[in-house]
Amino acid sequence: MEELGSRSSNLSGKLIFVVSLITQECDYQREQAHSAQLTARRLGVEVEILYAENDAIKQSQQLLQVIQNPSSAVSALILEPAGHTAFPQVAQAAAIAGLGWVVMNRSDASIAQLRSRYGSPICTVTEDHEETGRILGKQVAALLPGGGTVLFLQGPSGSPVTTLRLEGMNETKPENIELKFLRSAHWSEEGGYKAVASWLRLSTSHDTEIDGVIGQSDLIALGAYRAFWEQTIGDKQGRWLGLPFVGVNGLKTGQDAVQRGVLSATVVVPPTTVTAIEMLVRAYREGVRPQERIFVAPKSFPDIGKLSPPEGKAR
Repeated sequence: MEELGSRSSNLSGKLIFVVSLITQECDYQREQAHSAQLTARRLGVEVEILYAENDAIKQSQQLLQVIQNPSSAVSALILEPAGHTAFPQVAQAAAIAGLGWVVMNRSDASIAQLRSRYGSPICTVTEDHEETGRILGKQVAALLPGGGTVLFLQGPSGSPVTTLRLEGMNETKPENIELKFLRSAHWSEEGGYKAVASWLRLSTSHDTEIDGVIGQSDLIALGAYRAFWEQTIGDKQGRWLGLPFVGVNGLKTGQDAVQRGVLSATVVVPPTTVTAIEMLVRAYREGVRPQERIFVAPKSFPDIGKLSPPEGKAR
């Protein structure tokens, strides 16, 4: 195993981490950045935040610019991939340069290979996406005990987050709950809005009896709610807006929406940047080698036991 490169082995200097995120349009990504900055100040390190604007090519170029800059004082890269992969070639370039490499909310086979060859801290820090899905299944069971059809707005195509959350939900979702799938192009309110607005333009949508709405993020769920508000009128609007809406992330946006009664529930997903930075600080200052994969546990908001069907929806 190779030792730490010179750029990351100078423990006397101040640690600097680059945090590469997907987009500023998503509340979870913004909270990832905010939490990273707060954690950095608490631990006496520096962070630089980069946004990929939903562009995997741009993200890889941003990361390579840091890696290939010989005057850079950066010790490690922390990223949440914007594309379908965790950039294994970029990861190898970072490891060769002696940089730490932490992938958030994504698994990748290259992590184990790199850990066996290089001494810099290399790992993944991820939400337990399947557990998030299991919580969603329990939430919908509590909100619709009599069963029904749920409009299920998935995240972007190809995202493993989307797949894992659905797999987990299918483990706990009652058999009397049927899912009708729509796809949001982005993890954003606008993505949820456009998905539902397009669906409402189909004549078949008005003949479908829907009993609840789930968005795989709070913003997607809130975008769906806005689409029903703006694209329907009268009794139909009242029926749509009276359904239980459920989201994921459970940060300020989601919890505020629950308190206002717009969302019936959300799943709280703690920012993974906090754990990533804390782990890197221990690695560089104390020599503690991180585990290959570190999970951050989600939880229901409110607690499952406090959920009940909306009035008139017990069936």
